[in-house]
Amino acid sequence: MTHAIMPTYTRLPVSFIRGQGAWLWDQNNVRYLDALSGIAVCNLGHAHPAIHNAIAEQSRLLIHTSNLYEIDLQKKLANQLTQLSGMSNAFFCNSGAEANETAIKLARLYGYSRCIEQPTIIVMDNSFHGRTLATLSATGNPKVHEGFSPLVDGFIHVPFNDIPAIKKIINDNPNIVAIMAEPIQGEGGVNIPAPTYLNDLRQVCDQHKLLLILDEIQTGIARTGRFLAYQHNDILPDICTLAKALGNGVPIGACLATGKAAQLLTAGKHGSTFGGNLLACRAALSVLDTIQQDNLIHAAETKGNKIVDEITKRLGRHPLVSDIRNQGMMIAIELTQPCQTLTQKALDHKILINVTAEKVIRLLPPLVITEEQIILLADTLQALLENTSTL
Repeated sequence: MTHAIMPTYTRLPVSFIRGQGAWLWDQNNVRYLDALSGIAVCNLGHAHPAIHNAIAEQSRLLIHTSNLYEIDLQKKLANQLTQLSGMSNAFFCNSGAEANETAIKLARLYGYSRCIEQPTIIVMDNSFHGRTLATLSATGNPKVHEGFSPLVDGFIHVPFNDIPAIKKIINDNPNIVAIMAEPIQGEGGVNIPAPTYLNDLRQVCDQHKLLLILDEIQTGIARTGRFLAYQHNDILPDICTLAKALGNGVPIGACLATGKAAQLLTAGKHGSTFGGNLLACRAALSVLDTIQQDNLIHAAETKGNKIVDEITKRLGRHPLVSDIRNQGMMIAIELTQPCQTLTQKALDHKILINVTAEKVIRLLPPLVITEEQIILLADTLQALLENTSTL
């Protein structure tokens, strides 16, 4: 069937029509186990009753007015997020890229407040921050840049998990105003840095009066076994960006700030027509309530470790497997060779996975995945790779 959609995605040949928890059903009523969660979006699984009820009730009342007026649900959501994160205030938008655009604007405003006319942000190789022109310029993947030059100025890329490289750039460039990083690189291959990496970033920023921006769009909202990944390190960034799982499928993004970064955006400096609308805020409030009521932060840690244990039992000595790693339910199985064909093979086995960085199987299951589903996932991954020496 022909259609009028721009060909921006290489789509797999399946269309899902309903879901429940970690299960999805296609148009032929065939059931699949979702180990991707819409790329870390549906942390509560599909068709969660609390989210459904919140959206349905709010849609009967009011969906949208404008940020020209007070929005009580937005205030309530900002208060809950700042309490959970330790940050001071929030700006609401509709996506992760928009949240990161907000962070970039904050960094530039901070630079100008210090009389730096060419404010520059240190960003990481293999990072991913979005596909708007500024966020793809910040992204450390040349493939994302192709065809979009001239890129936005004001970014210097350094290797991830390399503090000496950062210190050298700061010493050589007086225009540095911020460091921007993901606590764990998702699109880059589920790259988990040294345990003290975030602490070292915080120390460097404090020493040189720089802003620390942490992109928690994929790692946030309980995915790693803490509400936010930086809480593993007991630090506080100056700016933190959220999206994905915040609405469990309802589009919403947030940029949180504290300290010197929290007072930079004033009336007329930034805005969003749909940002923080009543429907999105109601969904996000229901997500936060459910995570806390159902103890899903702890579940992410214990279930993530259980998944890795079960996979390691089955594949730890497989000749194609070079590493199995995780932080909570952000899981990677790194292979010794490119494995993009595995996404279709997995679909044939009725599970949804993702391959990133060419040879990393990325698993981002819903936090509500059951013990039985964990065993099914591990067994199916074993079946995918057993009797396979090449891909």
